[in-house]
Amino acid sequence: MRDTYHIELDEVTDLLVEMTRLVAGAMRRASGALLDADLTLADSAIEGDMAVDAIYQEIEKRCFELLARQQPVASDLRTIVTGLRMVADLERSGDLALHLAKLARRRYPDCAIPAELRDTILEMSQVAERITTKAGSVIANRDIEQAEELEEDDDVMDALHRRLFTVMLDDDWPYGVETTIDIALAGRYYERFADHAVSVARRVVYLVTGELVTGERT
Repeated sequence: MRDTYHIELDEVTDLLVEMTRLVAGAMRRASGALLDADLTLADSAIEGDMAVDAIYQEIEKRCFELLARQQPVASDLRTIVTGLRMVADLERSGDLALHLAKLARRRYPDCAIPAELRDTILEMSQVAERITTKAGSVIANRDIEQAEELEEDDDVMDALHRRLFTVMLDDDWPYGVETTIDIALAGRYYERFADHAVSVARRVVYLVTGELVTGERT
């Protein structure tokens, strides 16, 4: 019975890793749609959110069943509770990719990103995909050192977010309110996306060490 129980715990971990893969893919497609006014990529990212939501529901179901059937204590209880919190972060990350895809779709056939900010948004998209891929590795391997790397990646994202606002607040900014709002929203979506990945990494640190890393991202 206990062997089956730990197999089920491992399956929850595998599902979490798969969820990071799906979320990273959604972000890649949503960013491509945003940068290239690609309706096909936008629709693909929007449809892909259903798969993210399905895994979210499956992980929740399995965790609640384990809590009810096994009445876990100590490290096993920490594993299940932490899994529930990580899956919530990943589901929200999927929603942020969805928001980016919908933004691209609303502006189609025009591109939502002005030429002056294309490189910055491209960098933000690359950081977002990289940090989520790393989060999957952190979950799979319980790698505390790599978890700490995500904090540095998030600092890069924050710097890019500030760069966006520096450009938009310049007196020579030539665009109107609609474009300004689009860019502000996109920047916020990317910034929050990275925050959720950091939150996942911090929860893995807690899972391994029992020490809760506190801060504004948790």
